[in-house]
Amino acid sequence: MWADLAPIGRNPETRGYRRYAWTAADTDCRAWFRAQAETRGLTYETDRNGNQWAWLGDPTAPGAVVTGSHLDSVPDGGAFDGPLGVVSSFAALDELRRRGAEFTRPLAITNFGDEEGARFGLACVGSRLAAGQLTREAAYGLRDGDGVSLPQAMEAAGYDPSTIGPDPERLARIGAFVELHVEQGRALDLSGDRVGIASAIWPHGRWRFDFHGEANHAGTTRLVDRRDPMLTYAQTVLAARREAELAGAVATFGKIAVEPNAVNAIPSLVRGWLDSRAPDQATLDTVTAGIERSAREYADRHGVDLTVVQESFTPVIEFEHALRDELNKILGGTVPVLGTGAGHDAGILSGSIPTAMLFVRNPTGVSHSPAEFAAEDDCVAGVLALADVLEGLACR
Repeated sequence: MWADLAPIGRNPETRGYRRYAWTAADTDCRAWFRAQAETRGLTYETDRNGNQWAWLGDPTAPGAVVTGSHLDSVPDGGAFDGPLGVVSSFAALDELRRRGAEFTRPLAITNFGDEEGARFGLACVGSRLAAGQLTREAAYGLRDGDGVSLPQAMEAAGYDPSTIGPDPERLARIGAFVELHVEQGRALDLSGDRVGIASAIWPHGRWRFDFHGEANHAGTTRLVDRRDPMLTYAQTVLAARREAELAGAVATFGKIAVEPNAVNAIPSLVRGWLDSRAPDQATLDTVTAGIERSAREYADRHGVDLTVVQESFTPVIEFEHALRDELNKILGGTVPVLGTGAGHDAGILSGSIPTAMLFVRNPTGVSHSPAEFAAEDDCVAGVLALADVLEGLACR
């Protein structure tokens, strides 16, 4: 399965993946998923929001156990973030059939659409729509960098966008959702464990900082006469690192836009996007307030105007303790439980259904990069752990 999926959407120059929602690469990934479902004799369907489902048992029966993840990627992302969960789900089903497991509840494997948000700028679109956290009207307003709307993209890929919206009837039939994911950090590597269980997703958000200065000639304008927003931006980036270090959080300016963006011109505008995450809400508030306070002090010093806009925010998400404890019990009670700063479909769905996550060791901690990696024996350990969990939940 891994070998068949690996070439899809891979950029030959960067060796990273560009599997964006409703593109040709996404279509090929979806075809791969359907083929895996049909090869196993599973009932295949696509829901009203374009999420894919492969069912063993009656899809309309209550109490279903669902597993899976996503197949799309960030720009030049790694091979494991998302796909490892989907591939492992099919492999876990194969393992359970090998064991002769007898299912007492329906089982489904799913591929949620547009989890990374690389094309339309909003993460977890498929699961947000299903859970009612993204309205149809708001979804219709999403556009990519070329101005193509989400409905237009879905239509171009052969899907009907007129049906998108909340799917409470489907979610009501799900008794538990367990998502396996490569760890996006080094906690398991440092502890020496192959597999872990998620406790919670850190609160996190994105803020846009607009630094307005004055465009001028780079070669003739005296330094003392400049209103250079790049200076303020640079100092704000350093302030973000400082505030995060002091608080035990993370803060990243990873995207920037500059106007007029000329080598020989002082910028008139520097727009930077801050991503910040912390173990708890109070810490996150402290970090972001400290960054903004420093940015405004620097802006005043350099004669620069500053506007800060919060573009998205997700509060802390605690995975259901009873389900989390059940997973630990099934796996022998010795599996480490750890938090994560990354968002996931399981986090979105946690407000509607019981959800849990398994992590597979990442020896470098690198993610959202072509260097992302998990060793084969660790991946196999993840498959066996997932199989044990699904057997404990769906075969009792």
